[in-house]
This record gives sequence, C-alpha cells and structure tokens, in this order.
Amino acid sequence: MQLVHLTGAPPYYTNCFLVLSAAGHAAVIDPAAPAAAIEAVLAEQGAALTHILLTHGHFDHVPSLEALRKAHGATLCMFAQDAQGTQMLPPTAPDHCFADGETLALDELTFQITHTPGHTLGSCCILCGDAFFTGDTLFAQDIGRTDFAESDPAAMRRSLQKLAALPLPDGVQVLPGHEEFSTFGCEKAHNPYLSKAFLAGR
Repeated sequence: MQLVHLTGAPPYYTNCFLVLSAAGHAAVIDPAAPAAAIEAVLAEQGAALTHILLTHGHFDHVPSLEALRKAHGATLCMFAQDAQGTQMLPPTAPDHCFADGETLALDELTFQITHTPGHTLGSCCILCGDAFFTGDTLFAQDIGRTDFAESDPAAMRRSLQKLAALPLPDGVQVLPGHEEFSTFGCEKAHNPYLSKAFLAGR
C-alpha cells in the first residue's frame, strides 16, 4: 500500500488521502484537495482512480468530488445519511452505501468500515492496513464538533465507545480529517474523550 497525503484549501486545510494498490489502482478518501493536485499524484504514480470513499459528507471534505467522478467514473462510497444534497452536506446519489462493519476490497487492499455517527449521522472511520482514517470523528486528543443540525452528541459518545473497544494495535496511525496525525495507542492514553470517565458519561 502506498499512501499520499494532500490538504484542502484554507481556512479548513482538510486532510485528503490517496491510497494506491500495488496493481496501480487508487482510492481517494475525502477529496478535499484541488482536483488538479489529486490528478498530478495519479499521473505521477501511473494510477487509475477507481473509488472515492467519504468519512462523511461535509462540504469541506468533498470539493473535488464531482470533478473526479466525472473524469474517472470512480465509485462513490459513503453512508446514505450524509447524501442529502444540502449546503452543509452536498453529496448526492452515492454508487454504494456503506454498511456498518463491511469490508471493501481494492486489489490487495481492504477497507473496513465502522459507522461512527455523531459529527454527522453518516460519519464513519475507515481502516486500511495500519492506517485508520477517522474523518471528523476522532482527532489528535480531540473529537469533531457535535453542535451542527446534523450532529448528535449522544451518538458521538456511543461511537467513541465503539472506537475505544476496537481491537486495534497501539501503533495504528490515526489519520483525522483535520490537523495532526496520531496513533491509536496515544489517543487511548491521552485523548480525554476516550477516557473511561467520559465514555461512562461522568
């Protein structure tokens, strides 16, 4: 697996990731970077974009979505709850709607989907090898906002309980939708929202 990190435009600087298989196929996770930057990586690597995977549907995570779909015919995969076609959640008509716990295959790569509503109702985290793409659910020592109309604070707590219970090695990389990267072990040890007290509602 080859992983390429790009960022979206200010003020959000949303993280965008290209995951490339050994056979030269690629999936983009949260196409926030300019389409030209994503196309440049694909051309440099001689890779064909086949999938677009969304951790959620917020506008700052999808600026290049439609351009990439049109150019490559890539399969858009996301949870149906975020395909609303609104200003905050612009995606529509996904080609594949995620199911909690499902696994998608791309050549030798597998993407395991964990539904984590809270920031949005269709938020999810995606595990591929030792890379855990957490969108705006889990940040480095923080979590995503839950004060939007499409958010649910109680659901976020349940989602964090689910994440804390995952049998992931401490060295798994946590690759969030914004700002710095971390590891699963570091977040379990230092993220206040993964503490036993918070998860228990105290």
